[in-house]
Amino acid sequence: MGTLGRAIFTVGKWIRGTGQAMDRLGSTIQGGLRVEEQLTIYMMISVSRHRTVMNIFEKEPRIHRDVFVAPSAAVIGDVEIEHGSSIWYGSILRGDVNSIHIGSGTNIQDNSLVHVARANISGKVLPTIIGSNVTVGHSAVLHACTIEDEAFVGMGATLLDGVVVEKHSMVGAGSLVKQNTRIPSGEVWVGNPAKFLRKLTEEEIVFIAQSATNYINLAQVHAAENAKSFDEIELEKMLRKKYAHKDEEYDSMLGVVREIPPELILPDNILPHNAQKAVAR
Repeated sequence: MGTLGRAIFTVGKWIRGTGQAMDRLGSTIQGGLRVEEQLTIYMMISVSRHRTVMNIFEKEPRIHRDVFVAPSAAVIGDVEIEHGSSIWYGSILRGDVNSIHIGSGTNIQDNSLVHVARANISGKVLPTIIGSNVTVGHSAVLHACTIEDEAFVGMGATLLDGVVVEKHSMVGAGSLVKQNTRIPSGEVWVGNPAKFLRKLTEEEIVFIAQSATNYINLAQVHAAENAKSFDEIELEKMLRKKYAHKDEEYDSMLGVVREIPPELILPDNILPHNAQKAVAR
């Protein structure tokens, strides 16, 4: 950018800053009578340069059509995600120097990081492999490791290169699992560095499966919400405001029956007791 370009940019910045300051001053003067325009926010979102799914080095993510990938997540490069899985807000899956594979029904919760390694010191190739019906808690870091089916990784846990977490095992929240550690099936490991704590109970094994099911159902709701248009969102805001203030006793005196619009009804399978009934069937 030349001298003239920098000068124009600076002037534009001053003008925009002045406009924002005038808007805040006007809103303050209007007080409670002011009307906040929300359209600008949606316009800013629409021009965001964030790419949820991105190719790199001619490697393209392969994502099943019913997978939920949150808008603020990033799935990059050689990544394969099977049906029913979900990648939550702020999570990053970076398959650049190696591959990432995620099975079906697995949830990678908010702000987690999944990465790979080209190889270790001995030359062993180290992709990241995550099985089916696995729960990975918020802000976990998985690096060039393997997690087998129906395992559980707690919030904030870190798994380093070459770690293997076997089926029906659990890594406690905040734990650090050192390189090339193998966690046997049915065990709970915690700490920094992580060590064996105890065996899983039958109830905990059932909980791991239930956790995966709960996230499959919850992901469907988030996917539907994120797919709504601006008009649909505004309509729901109006309906919620209309039905938020009602006096059932007063309505019954008048003989008025208010039916909640279907747009405002939470699906049955999201409620914990209903989700458990569905699994039992």
